[in-house]
Amino acid sequence: MTNESYTTEEVAKLLKISKLTVYDLLKKGELSSYRVGKQMRVDASDLEAFKLRSKGLTANDSATLDFPPSTIQQQISSSRGHVGERQLVITGQDTSLDILSKYMEKQMTGIRPLRSFNGSMDSLVSMYRGESDIVSTHLLDGDSGEYNLPYIRKLFVGQSYVVVRLLSRAAGLYVRNGNPKTIFGWDDLFKQGVRIVNREKGSGARVLLDEQLRIRNLNPALLTGYSQEENTHLAVAGKVASNEADVGVGIEKAAQLIGGIDFIPLIQERYDIVMLKRPENKDWIGSVIGIVRSDAFKSELRQIHGYDLALTGQVLLET
Repeated sequence: MTNESYTTEEVAKLLKISKLTVYDLLKKGELSSYRVGKQMRVDASDLEAFKLRSKGLTANDSATLDFPPSTIQQQISSSRGHVGERQLVITGQDTSLDILSKYMEKQMTGIRPLRSFNGSMDSLVSMYRGESDIVSTHLLDGDSGEYNLPYIRKLFVGQSYVVVRLLSRAAGLYVRNGNPKTIFGWDDLFKQGVRIVNREKGSGARVLLDEQLRIRNLNPALLTGYSQEENTHLAVAGKVASNEADVGVGIEKAAQLIGGIDFIPLIQERYDIVMLKRPENKDWIGSVIGIVRSDAFKSELRQIHGYDLALTGQVLLET
């Protein structure tokens, strides 16, 4: 047996299941994993051990497999070594969540944080389905001008939850250096010859754009490139930098990482985390809020340009 390992996406393809189902298996301790940087990995041996258990096989059934009984027993033992840990799936793409995951891993005994990189709406839906534990969201409600809470209230009717401010950050438009198309606001997206690159449906940036167009009665079908979608802020910024588009919606941090573009700030968006208040979650929810409020965590976030931490750790809504 080699030392090969797989990403969660590769595991999903191998087992012919969704990536969210893979995270559910990891969360329940049925499939072992470990984190390398921002990515979760599953060893080939642990994957084979999981497949064995799913088929109801044991080491004694190894004659039908391509590796010896001693190896199978090691795989099963290795997989069982993580069963006692509570695995918590944290969704979202912001760097602050990677830092939160690191602090949880260091300070919370028996907890193993796992990262998922879903957009805001998909994150909330995954929590509703029981597939994630800590979800981040930055969804603007155009009618009220409020972030996140209107969506959370609608989705989690009758459930107990807590919403905590993680940070605020600038969102706006990426344009090429010097802003050759003179784009300064939402109406300018409809100028002759302007090409947009969009985010995927359900992402916070996509909701921001769609809500701004809706409240202005602007038709998105008239935007050149509206159907061209990318899955990250960096990918959108990269399309603008490479002159494949003239403008895209995103956050300031990505503009700093990609050369060749300017950033036009238009709104200060609220980036919050949501956790469901179930009896089995009580202890770790308190620990997560304690980490977010800690001086050490905030100090690390302050090293990242563009974060407003004035309300970091404040409970915005608790039901």
